[in-house]
Amino acid sequence: MKIRFVSLKTFSVRIFKYLLILISTLFVIVPYGFGQNLETSQIISGDIFDAESGEPVPFAYVHLEEINRAITADRNGKFQFQNIPTGTYTLAVHRLGFRDWHREIEITGGNQSIKIPLQPVSVLSEEITVTGDSELTTGSRLEHVSTKILGQELRRNLGTTLSETLQNEAGFSERSIGPVPGRPVIRGLGDERVLILQDGERTGDISAQSADHAVTIDPMGADEIEIARGPAALAYGANAIGGVINVVRNQIPSSVPSSTTGSLSLQGKSVNKGASGAFDASIPLGNFAMNLDINGRTGTDFTTPKGTVENSYILNTHDTAGISYIGNKGYIGGSASYYYSEYGIPPDPLGGHPSGVDIEMTKYQFDIRAERTFSDSFFRLAEGRYSFVNYNHVEIESNGSVGTEFGNLTANASARLHNKEWGIFDNGSMGFWGEWQDYAVFGARTPDANQYSTAAYIIQVGDAGDLHYELGSRFEYVLSKPKEERNSIRIGEIKQRSFAALSTSASAIYGLTNELFVGSTYMHSFRAPTLEELYSEGPHLAAYSYEIGNPKLDAERGIGLEIFFRYRSNRLTAELAGYRNDFQNYLYARDTGEQSISDPSLNNYQFVGESALFLGTEFSADLQLTDQLSVGGTLSYTKAERNVSEEEKQITGYSGDTRPLPMIPPLQGSVYSRFSKNNFTATVRYKMSDAQTRLGEFETETEGYGLLSATLQYRFSTSGILHTVSLSGSNLLDTTYRDHLSRIKEVFPAPGRNLNLLYRLYF
Repeated sequence: MKIRFVSLKTFSVRIFKYLLILISTLFVIVPYGFGQNLETSQIISGDIFDAESGEPVPFAYVHLEEINRAITADRNGKFQFQNIPTGTYTLAVHRLGFRDWHREIEITGGNQSIKIPLQPVSVLSEEITVTGDSELTTGSRLEHVSTKILGQELRRNLGTTLSETLQNEAGFSERSIGPVPGRPVIRGLGDERVLILQDGERTGDISAQSADHAVTIDPMGADEIEIARGPAALAYGANAIGGVINVVRNQIPSSVPSSTTGSLSLQGKSVNKGASGAFDASIPLGNFAMNLDINGRTGTDFTTPKGTVENSYILNTHDTAGISYIGNKGYIGGSASYYYSEYGIPPDPLGGHPSGVDIEMTKYQFDIRAERTFSDSFFRLAEGRYSFVNYNHVEIESNGSVGTEFGNLTANASARLHNKEWGIFDNGSMGFWGEWQDYAVFGARTPDANQYSTAAYIIQVGDAGDLHYELGSRFEYVLSKPKEERNSIRIGEIKQRSFAALSTSASAIYGLTNELFVGSTYMHSFRAPTLEELYSEGPHLAAYSYEIGNPKLDAERGIGLEIFFRYRSNRLTAELAGYRNDFQNYLYARDTGEQSISDPSLNNYQFVGESALFLGTEFSADLQLTDQLSVGGTLSYTKAERNVSEEEKQITGYSGDTRPLPMIPPLQGSVYSRFSKNNFTATVRYKMSDAQTRLGEFETETEGYGLLSATLQYRFSTSGILHTVSLSGSNLLDTTYRDHLSRIKEVFPAPGRNLNLLYRLYF
């Protein structure tokens, strides 16, 4: 059974009107459209070559920071950017096997051609670029990127899910309910506090709601992954105190490539007999450019040292086509994508569904983006965006009946202006954002509901000598409106709620020396309760829970503070950070330990708001011992607890004033060694996790463990085609262990030994 939205026709008409208003507004802001104006817009072209041999370097990833431009060089190492206004820009180039290249360039008039020599490197740890003081970045990119994963490092860690791909980053963990529906957790914070984007747009799924809902992004198609915190996050939401993760796929072209370029990828995994493939291409069509991205993945049940994880299969595809018109003053383009996934949820610990639950997930997404650059204006760039998502998630019991079905229609539109120098600030941006959500659930008493959100924000960046600073503020208003207001015996009065607040953030980095930096980030976050937290009422079998909302919930407010030290030299890079996140009303679903009256196989999970405190530290380092050998490691720890009310003490008999929050990762870290010579790289990593004995209500203690992994990588070129081959092994000792953030750890251990072969060619 598919959920039918009776308002879909009306909604489509409304969205069409909004789209016309958006495009019209853009052309009011940009009165001259996207036409030719050679006096104020130039072309930047370039040749990329090996600094030692002088040979062209093909397929380098090139982007202009400050405006919306990113492109891949062709097989001859050539690239070209159109419609570039006069001004100063940061040009960055990334390529496997070469040092990252960054240079400030000034466009004063006339077309410009640049020769870019790339220096080969032996040790490839520099493929991860950390730029805490970068200026405005581009297109599908985020501003002020804290961490950027691309190239060799992305291929080395590429996993089935986004969270698996990020697992080696300091402070990252994975919340899961089986190997397939994993979601990233950053410094103990997950769900709505970590905002996941694709090309700078929200995904429209409901993966933040529950552990059984997968993220609708396959990392196989990613060009790079960006992670941002602090003021930059406020452009995308008021609630991302944990951070923003942006998966860059460049679905909508922002420049016309000089020739057709693309890649083909094939991957196989032994732990579930998995296979995946991906194809992408960028095609020039005169003043138009087209991007195609097709990928698919399949796998059977995962194996562990103790046997097979029942009902943990996966089958999915994620396909996209995008096209843009590129003029000398901007571009306008759109994309359409289709995501389909079938995967299994293993049997639950209490035996409510002994054969597990099957998930069928479908998502259609349509995006439109338009941008206009300026030369002689206070503003450098204007952009407008529109996105529509139709998402459907069906949970099927072993007898073939539908247990629970979720439908979500989402539309959002935004307008953003990027400014030049303004007082003490060198650049920044300001904008407006709005979202409309139509949410429905079948198989529970949860009412259908709409949510309307609007926001305005401003973010500014500046430098004063050795000091870099960023300031941001976002005002957001949220209206949650059930389609039927009524009284519920279990959750109370179901009625309309509204929330509004101002979020702020500031960060600063000071260079004590040319190699040592100290910095701090402050964030005051706001998060309105979600529709699920307010109005849920009914069984959610795939999540092993009977969910009970609370229409009286207040908004969640958090104050985050981070202090960090960074050291960078030719041989050593290191960072030490300490953080404190204090929540006035931390919202989560608390396991009451009580069996549901209507379904005794499920426990009641009540959405509550409590004062909570997160404290933690993390460390990462990389030391280059010789030209071929480097060593490094990471370490992270989070302590999270909530206040205990006097009423709870009386009911439960608990005597303490605080108690640990559930699903918090233990102390964990890793050490690695990497050897590289010519086109070959070998990496060995040992990951360690301590026991987790600080337990929330009804949690199970998990023991410590150690895991050995290794990766071999080789690249070579033939007839203008670049080939990369990566063979990696995880849990090579076939260790039996249980991840504390797994909802099935009481029944199944984590996956066992796995061999992963990835082949990718660039053409």
